[in-house]
Amino acid sequence: MTTQIFMASTLYGTATLAAALDAGCFAPAGRRVLLVSNNATTPETTPSVAEMPGFETLRSRFDEVVHWNEAIFPFHPGAWSPRPDDIPMWERYLRLLWRLGDDDLALVVESIQVNPALGVAQILTDAPVTVYADGLMSYGPTRNKIDPLVGTRVERLLHLDLVPGLKPLLLTEFEVEPEVVPTEVFTKVLAELVGTGAGLPDVEAPALLLGQYLSALNILSADEEEGLHVRMLKGAAGLGHTRVVFKPHPTAPARFTRTLEEEAEKLGVELTVVDTPVLAEVLYQRMRPALVVGCFSTALLTASALYGLPVARVGTETLLDRLTPVENSNRVPVTIVDALLPEPDDREAVTEGRQGMDTERLAALVRAVGFTMQPKILTWLRPAAEEYLREHLNARTRRYFRKRRLTSLGLPGGIPERLAFLPHNSTARKVVRRARAIRRVIKR
Repeated sequence: MTTQIFMASTLYGTATLAAALDAGCFAPAGRRVLLVSNNATTPETTPSVAEMPGFETLRSRFDEVVHWNEAIFPFHPGAWSPRPDDIPMWERYLRLLWRLGDDDLALVVESIQVNPALGVAQILTDAPVTVYADGLMSYGPTRNKIDPLVGTRVERLLHLDLVPGLKPLLLTEFEVEPEVVPTEVFTKVLAELVGTGAGLPDVEAPALLLGQYLSALNILSADEEEGLHVRMLKGAAGLGHTRVVFKPHPTAPARFTRTLEEEAEKLGVELTVVDTPVLAEVLYQRMRPALVVGCFSTALLTASALYGLPVARVGTETLLDRLTPVENSNRVPVTIVDALLPEPDDREAVTEGRQGMDTERLAALVRAVGFTMQPKILTWLRPAAEEYLREHLNARTRRYFRKRRLTSLGLPGGIPERLAFLPHNSTARKVVRRARAIRRVIKR
């Protein structure tokens, strides 16, 4: 018998899996197990996806639900991985714990490049792997170099068509073919959740603000993030919206809400805060917002691509400057949102739903950014990156690239063209290394 194990850590990801199953993306199986993981910093105090409103509706697609946190307790899902010598023991343990017996296994995970998905794939050594993407990160390169013993087992990448026509870079180093989960099936699954979330405010056609807890990722300070939310509010008010709903990140502190309430009072805006942990897509269906404002949340693209709602982005230029290191996997999502969506002060573009770039131009930009992020993984993209930078690097597109990075890679836009040979010159590199060594000795 074949048992399929589906791993999920978010309700959005669970909905994606449900849509893929409904669309027939998976072969029949004797048993389907949903493996839930709570990856929060402190999972003991943070509700898992199994406790979210709407989960029971989605779990009907699976025969059983098991919990990764319980299986590896007291280790944290995001920090723990099995030692190579212990892998056979862990596989026997999981087969016994989840009553897998000698079943053939098929594994479906998100974020294969990091734990917990990577750890599960390492333990279940013989299982073919399907990776599914529940957001914009699939359009960017693989975050880390994956062990070929895992990467070569990945058969396909399932993703939502959030940017129609744009092909993901994720796992292309293993020649993994992307496969789109049909949009109409996904929206049908989301429609099943419209009645979830008791106590949601009854507000019609408001401007909806999407909060992101970026200070927890050390991208912004807490004060800067509060300022970001205030900019969203001012942007909505500037477009004439007097009813505003704020959906904070589930783990964001209450002070973010208080600051926004004070600013709303000054602007004469009626502010409602949603404190029920539901998907933004549930609010789209129940409130039918007149405008959705956010930073670089995937929900901005679902609002635009799936529901046809007017959207606006705030703060992306700051984030492009702040994201470190260059390899930060949020870089491509921020780039896509910045390149496609208008700011609130561009009234005409917001109301008409006009996008900043066509798909072909965006794809070229994403390939160039992807190469600068992971040049050792995406080596074959160098010619495409060079061509893009020669033809399209200007005052508007410069924000997507770090000059120091372009210089270190010997790409156009880094150092002057007549000196472009230097990054590839072994003698020049030796001189630089020697100079750095001397400087370190002097500092001591």
